[in-house]
Amino acid sequence: MISTYQSNLENFYYWAQKKPSDIFLKQPVGNDFIDFTYQDSENQVNKLAAYLQDKVQSGPKHVGILSKNSAYWILSDLAISASGCVSVPFYATLTAEQLNQVLVHSDCQVLIVGKLDHWDSIKRGIPPHIDVIHTPDSDGQNGLHWKDILTQEFPNFRPYIPQDKDLATIVYTSGTTGTPKGVMIPNSSVAQALNLAREIAYLDTPETRFISYLPLCHIAERNIVEFACIAAGGTIYFVENLNTFKENLVQANPTHFLAVPRIWSKFQEGILEKIGGQKKLDLLLKIPIIKQIIKKKIKKGLGLDKAILMLTGAAPMPPELLKWYQKIDFFIQEAYGMTENMGLNSLMPRNEIRIGTVGKIHKNCQTRIDPETGEIQMKANYNSWGYYKEEQLTKELFEDGWLKTGDMGEIDSKGFLSIIGRVKDNFKTAKGHYVSPAPIENSLAADSLIEQCCVVGINLPQPIALLILSIEGKKLDTNTLIASLESVRNTANPQFKKYEHISKMIVLKEDWTIENNCLTPTLKIKRPIIEKKYLASFETWNNQTETIIFE
Repeated sequence: MISTYQSNLENFYYWAQKKPSDIFLKQPVGNDFIDFTYQDSENQVNKLAAYLQDKVQSGPKHVGILSKNSAYWILSDLAISASGCVSVPFYATLTAEQLNQVLVHSDCQVLIVGKLDHWDSIKRGIPPHIDVIHTPDSDGQNGLHWKDILTQEFPNFRPYIPQDKDLATIVYTSGTTGTPKGVMIPNSSVAQALNLAREIAYLDTPETRFISYLPLCHIAERNIVEFACIAAGGTIYFVENLNTFKENLVQANPTHFLAVPRIWSKFQEGILEKIGGQKKLDLLLKIPIIKQIIKKKIKKGLGLDKAILMLTGAAPMPPELLKWYQKIDFFIQEAYGMTENMGLNSLMPRNEIRIGTVGKIHKNCQTRIDPETGEIQMKANYNSWGYYKEEQLTKELFEDGWLKTGDMGEIDSKGFLSIIGRVKDNFKTAKGHYVSPAPIENSLAADSLIEQCCVVGINLPQPIALLILSIEGKKLDTNTLIASLESVRNTANPQFKKYEHISKMIVLKEDWTIENNCLTPTLKIKRPIIEKKYLASFETWNNQTETIIFE
């Protein structure tokens, strides 16, 4: 057991010495796994680090990672640290133009390329001066290959021991509101965050297992899978592809599991479909002998029967969904934070779940609400340094040492934090009223017929709701669907002020996806993109007599 967590690399070296033959990474390939022990991993990390140390000796020592999640992603990140360089991960879903923008902005000298779905189209975004290293699961042919580096000898190599004051990584935000910004995170922030989370994340549990499938370049996955697993000396399983996700999850049987709300919603749909609907589940849960069997069967079927920590974050979790899971003994803990504060602002206590909040504010984290704007502002030693090469934006991020989150919230007498909306998301209606869309969206999205929702209304007399239906909603005939959505609207509206009442619900044809740029890689809606996409139709929809409108 590590007495005090240090940098991610030092934690890794500790376990490589302590239990070299234990499995660190498990990469699925068909029905088998490629296993990486801690010792195997250390050997590969040191080889790649030695190469990078020789290659990158001046200028900004920035090395990019462009890959879907895999064992080589983790090994690359550790090797970059061991070489004394700064890791700069990029989303595997970027277009060539988007990749070029962040590669140039980040001053990367080397790019490690791994498993991608669109290498042939994205590779043109890599400037010619950047050296490319391909991992064994990359489709790329040009450039240096991982196996070529492993055959080389580096007799003079000494791993760089990270210092607290060193920049560890530049994490580019997912760009919900515009151009991604490079958040600078030092080693001290990683170590402090781990030590803060040690108890609440059960990092001293023996034989911890994690599964990595959400983008590793997002701070939540980086914290809860990479950093946490390495600190705990655990094992990370990966997902081969979307089609094998369920199978890979069952194989991993993780002790620690993170899913964004949309994943939990998909799980719910799958459970109800398998059981035969909500009414049948309710009936089975009323039978004392059957009740526990059903709960255990659901957990085991998902591969979560050994999970001691089940988390959600990155987007609001509908309260009704949390309540639904509690009925089957899934006590999902909601976490709140952002890249700029290591994702650590608050966490729902396991034994004190208060629905409607995002948990209790972490110790060593001061949080206040700005009296004028309602914005959540916080102070912590693990906050980021700000944005790379963006001095003005960094100045705007802080106010007298307080980090401005951009979220609006409330803190109750017990220290529980609630999120009301985004300061910049508020819009002004034609009647001159300011509307915060998030609470309305959360209320509407609580219904099982609605998969996603975006409330808009700039210059309209009343807000309207753009809807993407769930699988359940898409199965209904038109008349039933209209009646059901009208009921949802009539139930939601009285919860809000009259000027916030939804006048129309628009059922859209095309789902919002990462591919059509309506969702971020962590499945949050890109509000400005969605508004722009449908703006020309707002007035037409508003003038129609129907309240439920089909695009």
